Amino acid sequence: MTEYLIRRVLQSVLVIFLITILTFLLIHAAPGGPTQMMLSPGLSPEVFKQQAHNLGLDQPVPVQYVRWISGLLQGDLGYTFKNHLPVADLLWPRIGNTFILMGAAWLLSLIIAIPWGIYNSTKVYGLSDQSASFISYLGFAMPTFWFGILLQQWFSLKLNWFPLSDMHTRGKEGDIGDLLMHLVLPVTVLSLGFLASYMKYARASMLEVLDQDYIRTARAKGVKERKVVFHHALRNALIPIITILGLDLPILVAGAALTESVFNWPGMGRWFVQMASEREYSVLMAITIVTAVMVVLGNLLADILYAIVDPRVKLGKQGGKAA
Repeated sequence: MTEYLIRRVLQSVLVIFLITILTFLLIHAAPGGPTQMMLSPGLSPEVFKQQAHNLGLDQPVPVQYVRWISGLLQGDLGYTFKNHLPVADLLWPRIGNTFILMGAAWLLSLIIAIPWGIYNSTKVYGLSDQSASFISYLGFAMPTFWFGILLQQWFSLKLNWFPLSDMHTRGKEGDIGDLLMHLVLPVTVLSLGFLASYMKYARASMLEVLDQDYIRTARAKGVKERKVVFHHALRNALIPIITILGLDLPILVAGAALTESVFNWPGMGRWFVQMASEREYSVLMAITIVTAVMVVLGNLLADILYAIVDPRVKLGKQGGKAA
């Protein structure tokens, strides 16, 4: 397993390196640039050229990339063009804010969706299953920004139960209770989307396993239904669910731009949209690196959990499911 992990880590480093090259090229190929965002359109071309020279943007793109990657290898994420602030100082607080929001929504969804989906697989087309299907369709079809605005209209403006937006009430930045009150509405919006997909995956995975021959054999031998579901079926049903969870891991730091914008949450998603409009190359590259690392970790974690959940899976072996 150690050899497998080393090989995957080396592969991941190569993948991240290639992602940085592709992202750097795409960002610089986009129309406009930092100088157009910072200066008035009526200024002379000489002023724009001088500003580009000051920012180092007049150099060839490969030279700019080498300069950026050299700084990255030394732990320097660069500076913003507009205010010349360290990107790292702006990045880490927003990662923490996004992790709080997305982590709360993700965890709440898992606690509700996985048990509910498993239960519904044993009560197909019952009232609980029909209710879950309705919620799933609602979660897939309803735009998150519209749902967020509705919640703000009802529970903030009309009933005044929860704060309208932001992460803290001014003057209560360290108050946990105030933070929890601000989390309720955006977490509700995000949880609905997670809930819809996770319930469907859990139910479908369990139904597929419960239709296997060895499950029918266990039932024919008189094994109690509870043991059939939780001892024989659940472990195998978890494998595709683990795949989805591993792929969703990056959202814990990538954020949700629409939801964060509606609720004015100071997170990564909203910040990425803002920085993209301002052509802050260093910030966009830093966000890309963090997201790429989380994608790689998510896939690696899923592979490891495969081997834990299903002992038949041998990491790094030929023919193994996780190889």
